[in-house]
Amino acid sequence: MGILNGKIAIVTGASRSRGIGSAICLMLAEAGADIFFTHWSDYDKNEGIGAEEDYPYALSNKIKSFGVRCHHMEADLSEPEAPTKILNCTEKTLGTASVLINNATYQKSVNFRSMNSEVLDRHYQINNSGTILLSTEFAKRFEMAFSGKSGGRIINFVSKGPDPNNLAYIASKGMLIAITEPLSVGLAPIGITVNSIDPGPTDSGWMDKEIKDSLSQFFPTGRVGKPEDAARLIKFLASDESEWITGQVIKSEGGYAGR
Repeated sequence: MGILNGKIAIVTGASRSRGIGSAICLMLAEAGADIFFTHWSDYDKNEGIGAEEDYPYALSNKIKSFGVRCHHMEADLSEPEAPTKILNCTEKTLGTASVLINNATYQKSVNFRSMNSEVLDRHYQINNSGTILLSTEFAKRFEMAFSGKSGGRIINFVSKGPDPNNLAYIASKGMLIAITEPLSVGLAPIGITVNSIDPGPTDSGWMDKEIKDSLSQFFPTGRVGKPEDAARLIKFLASDESEWITGQVIKSEGGYAGR
């Protein structure tokens, strides 16, 4: 039996074969969890590193090959109704989830000269408002469905660092770092832990050889992070074995010394 048997996990932002979201979905499915994942092809196509046509269906089939259930949907977290739509669809197709992985993110390079309210608001809408409201609505539904029980998990992806060309992204991720501890205190009485992970530079499809070679020298192992590195930690934090870990921002960077 897998360590996640009987659990339903929501994973946001799984739309590319080399992405962290996909690695998480597959690793949690292999551990026995039913998976509900979201994707947003318009972002990948127009602002990201490119959309993979029909990939969500291929990922769904891979997940189901582990003998678990799976459903997915398009979801733009900048829309105010997105959290409700995601949770309603999860409950309709799989049931009430006990694990939420906030992996979906928005990133656009911007420095102090190019910063404007539109760029900053866009980061806030997705990385903060959408993610936080999804988390709080998830918690309300968990409390109703699993009253008196434990095993709830919320896990965020965060980032930091001195990159002057990534101001809006780092600022928005800083808000998730800030809310991790107080939200964990608020949700502990209803059986939910809240943690955040900083995976460091990860080769999820955006690195070319020059970037990878440049970053590799800052890792004592001589390689950059892989999506599976982050997914292994997610699998542990989603399991019952992590019940005493909450309110933490965990650096899972392989000893990265570049910042």
